[in-house]
Amino acid sequence: MKKKKWLGMGLAIGLVSSSFAPTTFAASTGPVKMQMNHKVGSPEFVSGKLTAPSSLSSEKVLMQYFDSHKDKFKFGSKKAEESFQVLDVSKDSLGNSVVRLQQLYNGVPVWGSTQVGLVDDNGALKVVSGTVQPDLEGKQNLKKGKKIKADKAIEIAKSDLGFDPKLQKEAEAQLVVFTGNGSPEYAYFVNLNFLDPEPGNWNYFVDAHDGSILNKFNNMDEVSGSNSVGTGTGVLGDTKSLNTTLASGTYYLQDNTRGSGIFTYDMSGYSFFPDFFLPGSLWKDSDNVLNAAKDKAAVDAHYYAGVTYDFYKNVFGRNSYDNKGAAIKSSVHYSRNYNNAFWNGSQMVYGDGDGTNFTSFSGGIDVVGHELTHAVTEKSSGLVYQNESGALNESLSDIFGTLIEFYNGKNPDYEIGEDIYTPGTAGDALRSMSDPTKYGYPDHYSKRYTGTSDNGGVHTNSSIINKAAYLLCEGGTHYGVTVPAIGRDKMGAIFYRANTVYLTSNATFSQARASAAQAAADLYGAGSAEVNAVNKAFDAVGVQ
Repeated sequence: MKKKKWLGMGLAIGLVSSSFAPTTFAASTGPVKMQMNHKVGSPEFVSGKLTAPSSLSSEKVLMQYFDSHKDKFKFGSKKAEESFQVLDVSKDSLGNSVVRLQQLYNGVPVWGSTQVGLVDDNGALKVVSGTVQPDLEGKQNLKKGKKIKADKAIEIAKSDLGFDPKLQKEAEAQLVVFTGNGSPEYAYFVNLNFLDPEPGNWNYFVDAHDGSILNKFNNMDEVSGSNSVGTGTGVLGDTKSLNTTLASGTYYLQDNTRGSGIFTYDMSGYSFFPDFFLPGSLWKDSDNVLNAAKDKAAVDAHYYAGVTYDFYKNVFGRNSYDNKGAAIKSSVHYSRNYNNAFWNGSQMVYGDGDGTNFTSFSGGIDVVGHELTHAVTEKSSGLVYQNESGALNESLSDIFGTLIEFYNGKNPDYEIGEDIYTPGTAGDALRSMSDPTKYGYPDHYSKRYTGTSDNGGVHTNSSIINKAAYLLCEGGTHYGVTVPAIGRDKMGAIFYRANTVYLTSNATFSQARASAAQAAADLYGAGSAEVNAVNKAFDAVGVQ
């Protein structure tokens, strides 16, 4: 068995039943299915005819529903409009209104507690997804108040790092209600994003009363001119066509044909520059033929970013990772012999590898797709990069990285990182969706990792959902459960809808099952073969 290698962004949570228990809500107009998050004692997924049709705004429909069911959601004595902030209202591909909320307590955000309501075109609420942190009123820790200031919280977080980072952006401390340790308390959320002396995107939660560190984790995902068309040789020796920009007689890796552009930069082996940080200098070439050895990593980073953009645009109608046409920036030749790639919250960064364990990371299209999918997730479900929600985050990146590889159509497979891992050894990979155990990863919920390393198993346990996705694509019998194949296109459509419509920040594996089943019902019908296949796939990997 090979030693595990983690590529990615950069489960202690117990089993939560996802079996739907029929129940009746007073304001509902038909049968309702409610899935409870037994860890906190409130619903995490409710679906059915939750309200009658209405001419009210979708936000108002959702708020009235919460007000009518305070006994279920337990958000306190205040009205829903004071207990939740509307983050976003958008239309999905089926014409429904999707309302995203942030839970508040006395005007302070409850960190990681986001909710989604789906209201159909008749103004009827059909789905509520996302756990509300219940019974915050009267909690003793929330009566302590603040004793330390925001600046002090930043000092505490920096001190805990053990070194003085050169920050990419000025650190700020946001007051939140932190519930991750079982007892809610006021805390400062401090993000430290830096590249030197090593890359990091650390999230700290500093107790606002006594300055203790309640939680911390690295949110880094480790793994004008005229338009022109050039050519380039990639990491694996293949020739690619490149969209470039010609300005003052020089060609730049700037693609103006997609969204707000795709830009590829050179870090020249530095982890930081004397006068500026990322992204480095925009890659330039004299003749629009990029075939030198140094060009290879840049050629692939630029080309595969374009393929990833095209996949999301052509398959799902998504305009870049934020669905608003955001520019996609990539920097290659980061540091020396750097064995990783990462999304840092605003752009992609690729190391060149050490030549033994890895070659240039941009040479793997599934790696590029994986990392940019972290950006999609960040801008949609916002899955917290810790425990089960973090494992879902990683799995979605593996799933769509693989689908993008199939979309590209050159030697696609269900292995992850095979093109850049151990360049001197054929036939191996970082992870496998078809057989996670091949590289020491669990293929069933009963075998999940329950420790605290790897942010609570975000890479380790991602393989459980990966296996379910593979079974949906190709079918098969796993742990005595036979799953019918529905193909990659339908699997991708289901998981995309789950990620962009139903999943919420602290989603569990069971909420993911409910979200995927609901997405399949939306797309193919409530009694469809696709819904049955989704349920069988999650049965096969032990997620109930």
